[in-house]
Amino acid sequence: MDRDTRNAVIAAVWIMLLFGIGAYYLPTVMLALGSLSTVLAGAFGIVFVLAFFSVFWLRARSQRKNQGK
Repeated sequence: MDRDTRNAVIAAVWIMLLFGIGAYYLPTVMLALGSLSTVLAGAFGIVFVLAFFSVFWLRARSQRKNQGK
């Protein structure tokens, strides 16, 4: 395994771990927000999912840019 692959694996593991912990607490947070506003709870869930995919999209974009050099 070369250095770039190892760094990509380490970054992916950290991202998955952090979002996994966030997903574990997501229902609790959404229920708490839902007692205030159902729209707010839904928006929080949508933002959480979009953030998950955005992190990987930004990482892939950054890696593509670095390969061009």
